[in-house]
Amino acid sequence: MKRRLVIAGTGSGVGKTTLTIGLMAAWRRRGLAVQGFKCGPDYIDPSYHRAVTGRPSRNLDSWMLSPEAVREIMAKGSQDADISVIEGVMGFYDGKSPESNAGSTAEISLITESPVLLAVNCSSMARSAAAIVKGFQSLDPKVRIVGVFANQVGSEGHFQLVKRAIEQECGIPVIGYLRKEEAIEIPERHLGLIPSLERGELAPLFGQLADLIEAHVDLDQVFALSEASELAAEPVLFRGSPSRPRIQIAVARDAAFHFYYPENLELLEWHGARLLYFSPLAGESVPAEADGLYIGGGFPEEFAPVLASQKSGIRSMKDAITRGLPTLAECGGYMVLSESIQTTDGVVYPMAGLVAGRVVMQDKLAALGYRDVRGTSFNFLLPDGETAKGHEFHYSVMLQDAERASDSDKQGDPIAGAAYETAGRFGMKREGFAFANLCAGYTHLHFGSNPEIVRRWIRLCELAREERNHS
Repeated sequence: MKRRLVIAGTGSGVGKTTLTIGLMAAWRRRGLAVQGFKCGPDYIDPSYHRAVTGRPSRNLDSWMLSPEAVREIMAKGSQDADISVIEGVMGFYDGKSPESNAGSTAEISLITESPVLLAVNCSSMARSAAAIVKGFQSLDPKVRIVGVFANQVGSEGHFQLVKRAIEQECGIPVIGYLRKEEAIEIPERHLGLIPSLERGELAPLFGQLADLIEAHVDLDQVFALSEASELAAEPVLFRGSPSRPRIQIAVARDAAFHFYYPENLELLEWHGARLLYFSPLAGESVPAEADGLYIGGGFPEEFAPVLASQKSGIRSMKDAITRGLPTLAECGGYMVLSESIQTTDGVVYPMAGLVAGRVVMQDKLAALGYRDVRGTSFNFLLPDGETAKGHEFHYSVMLQDAERASDSDKQGDPIAGAAYETAGRFGMKREGFAFANLCAGYTHLHFGSNPEIVRRWIRLCELAREERNHS
């Protein structure tokens, strides 16, 4: 792996995604194998990367994972790729804290020893663009910014002014630009994205981006700038040899449930789980041979009418949990196990009814950010006091969830209560719902932050299977 490039920005909205997808599409058009990565806990942009490159995109997160794990994921994902493209998050130096690089794109570039291409919104400026770039160069001299992409320029002449200023003052090339009128609006990266990608409806957009990048960017120069030394990476998540498959875990995967870190699924397989995929949207039931159940996040609210009509699929998830399958339900999975989902137009759709609470969709974000996660006495995956890392990102609220979290006996069951205690920017809270074999909540866990979650889950699946066989 000797070619990799971080696509960073001076802030959000400066064209990182446009540039990333355009470069990926242009290089794919040239027949190159391109591997995508995304800084931070994002599920949406990686789905774009996968659609363009034909390879699963992976998250590089220096807050949830150790530097060694980040390098391992980078090396593992980049095998057989001609070039790896790492899309940044927010501004280059923005992360967990305003006082350090922790969790930032800059930190990822240092951990992976990757050259950086900086996207700058050059609207209404010329020489001042050089001051911005110089500031980014000097804030941390260890980072290696190798080139600049000028977005939102007014004309070819404007681009030449910006280019001369930056190259003279900063000593790095400006490799290309997009004009204001050429700015392409990336479709809303929340609701309804995945079905469009899976149907290939965005292929014309990718082609248009490739055309613009080929017209205005020196692709050969960018490819040359991406050269880097071989990345030293020792296995920390996938050590030794994989275990033979000894249990089976059903995984809900379709347009409504698709938010899974690839490493979460791969760690389950590495430690002895065979994954059985099924589609609740298609009315498919939990496979009868499953020993465990994983219901990931996604957009169940977008498909609430279909899910509500597929009664057999929803009932099969409830029945599987009721009969003892050790189950993790994250965000969308948590929502579908509730009593109902109320969409933004006020329509209420019945769901599994296993979690005492009803989901109400909102027009604005209800939660966004990293979470330090501590298990509770009710949590079979993360026992009381054990920790992991994750994040929340959702537009809904679970009514009655707060009351239940503050009073674990609310439902009259002393063995059921909140799944987690989570700490974020606004302090500590109790979150989710858990009992003997169910762990459900809005929090998305990264198993790489505590692989014991995987080993414990598989052991419990083995025990649950033995109990069913003897019953």
